[in-house]
Amino acid sequence: MPRCGKKEMKRMLPAKFKTPSQKSLNRRMASIPDGLVRRCPVCHTTFLTDHWEPTRLCPACGYGFRLTAMQRIKLTMDTFQETNAQLTVPDRYTDAAYQAKVARGRQLTGLNESVLTGFGTIDHQSTAIGVMDAFFVMGSLGTATGEKITRLFDEATAKRLPVILFTASGGARMQEGIHSLMQMAKVSAAVARHSQAGLLYIVVLCDPTTGGVTASFAMQGDLILAEPHALVGFAGRRVIEQTIHQTPPADFQRAETVLQHGFIDAIVARPQLKQRLADLLRLHKGES
Repeated sequence: MPRCGKKEMKRMLPAKFKTPSQKSLNRRMASIPDGLVRRCPVCHTTFLTDHWEPTRLCPACGYGFRLTAMQRIKLTMDTFQETNAQLTVPDRYTDAAYQAKVARGRQLTGLNESVLTGFGTIDHQSTAIGVMDAFFVMGSLGTATGEKITRLFDEATAKRLPVILFTASGGARMQEGIHSLMQMAKVSAAVARHSQAGLLYIVVLCDPTTGGVTASFAMQGDLILAEPHALVGFAGRRVIEQTIHQTPPADFQRAETVLQHGFIDAIVARPQLKQRLADLLRLHKGES
């Protein structure tokens, strides 16, 4: 192979290469529309978002970006009627910083609390459904959240309907103290009453499902599904590292690892989730 001389190299390279200034780079970045590019938190792929609605998936690894409760309902339900929409944070919690977070959650989600509940149909199969919204104070379990989920289970028991619950939560809402922690037992009791009536409870673990929600009703389903790469655990990584003085594997709280250890039944990709839920509801009714 002939070697390139200096003249040939000059012809192949641009005449001048000027490193752009920081000001120029900032100007270019500012010209990119918000939300045009996303970076996957799991595989770190950067991609354009021009075709990612409505499922909001990473095209490389299939990670499902977080959805609001209403977006989840639109993806899952054919018909839907909301219940107990008026329930919200009790007036006794007057801390200004907390109230600001609640107001921000309402603005982002259009909800009064961190869970949306109601009744509807999936492919002609009637069901009760609850969807926790991670954009409302991190989907945390507050007093009103627990009350809404409890009412959902009790109403489903009275109507003899199955319950599907999408969990996405940072855990108990510490701003509400012991009243928040009490919701774990309160919802668990409602789940038990529903189960004793011989009714089906399906959980779908979404990213993230942690803390007191994982320690209670998120793991009490008759069938526990999860979305790919969803974060599922109890304590946070840093708390665990400081406790055991070791560094856990990078994927130790991902749905795939949780599945390998038998804590969940199946991982279902978001585009197939609606049909899988409809099939499970039919099977429980004895339909083929």
